[in-house]
Parts: sequence; C-alpha cells; structure tokens
Amino acid sequence: MNIYVGNLSFEATEQIIRDEFSKFGAVSEVNVVMDRETGRSRGFCFVEMPNETEAREAITSINLQRIAGRAVTVNEARPRAERSERRGPRRY
Repeated sequence: MNIYVGNLSFEATEQIIRDEFSKFGAVSEVNVVMDRETGRSRGFCFVEMPNETEAREAITSINLQRIAGRAVTVNEARPRAERSERRGPRRY
C-alpha cells in the first residue's frame, strides 16, 4: 500500500520516517519529495508498505502524531492523476 504523509518537517529524513513506520511492519520504500530548484523537502513523502493490514495500522496510529517535531497527516495515497502532454510554449 502506498501511504501519503503530509505536513512533514523539513528536518525529517527518510531514515526517521522509515523508523516510525517500521514499528508497524515492513517498509519497502520511503520517498521524500524534494523541490527541484532548492533541493529542500517539499513537506510531504510517500511510504510503501507491502502488507495492507500493517499499513492500515500505521496510518491510524501515526496520523496526527509528531515526526521530527511536527504533527503529520497520514492517509492512503490516491492514484496519480493522468497528466496531459504539453506541446509548445506556455500561455498565461
């Protein structure tokens, strides 16, 4: 199951997040989303847990708890929306 973690502290590392979610089961991947220009965290990440039961327990237990000093929002990630291809220059 893919899990969305929002309101993430800029100090939260992949290892800190992995440690928190590992308390509830196996974590296959942690992806902290970074800003391309600044290289700084954008304040959210995705955690992949292979066991759905463990993932649901992690979601309910960690939601609104503090990770690296901030209360995080945790829920099941929604599928990524299809993005259309852009052609030509942007028009404002």
